[in-house]
Amino acid sequence: MIPLNDLLLFGLAALIMVLSPGPNMIYLISRSLSQGKNAGIISLFGVMCGFLFHILMVSFGLTAIFFAIPYAFVVVKFFGVGYLLYLAYNSIKSENRIFDADKNLKSDKPLKLFNIGLMTNVLNPKMAVFYLSFFPQFIKPENGSILSQSFQLGIVQIIISFSVNLLIVISSAKMASWFSKKPIWLRIQKWFMASVLTGLAVKMALTKAK
Repeated sequence: MIPLNDLLLFGLAALIMVLSPGPNMIYLISRSLSQGKNAGIISLFGVMCGFLFHILMVSFGLTAIFFAIPYAFVVVKFFGVGYLLYLAYNSIKSENRIFDADKNLKSDKPLKLFNIGLMTNVLNPKMAVFYLSFFPQFIKPENGSILSQSFQLGIVQIIISFSVNLLIVISSAKMASWFSKKPIWLRIQKWFMASVLTGLAVKMALTKAK
């Protein structure tokens, strides 16, 4: 079992990540503005299933790697260090496109809404790379099954992501207006996000596998 302190730290990191405007937020806001709250919620369930797909793939993959290859735990961790620093750099340099949310999307049926949300995540290879680099810093072999720990982290991430994104869907119009009136938040968010990612990368680099 993962210690409570580590789960709380992971939860905080997951909360910061989901609050960062990105493709999922833009899609959910777009769909909610164009087709209403119910369409946004259906799309959200598709997005969550996409997260679940990547979490399952990464969880079983980490388990297989750690058992098959000596010192793989250390190798994966330092791969994660580089990727987290890369994300930190991109969070500062990238242009935020939250205002590009399309309010004129055509109306789609529930199944198509779900499938679009699902495939938005499933076909995004960066999600798998992110989980592969993010999970290992909170997983320690001495805490038991690698697979069990991965599922614990995945459940926490999904609960936090679903809760925050549901609020985004419900209040999408207000959120879009708030961001447009207070663009300084986007600049603050970029630097704050970069600081958090850098801190996690340092923590990962200093963590020793036992």
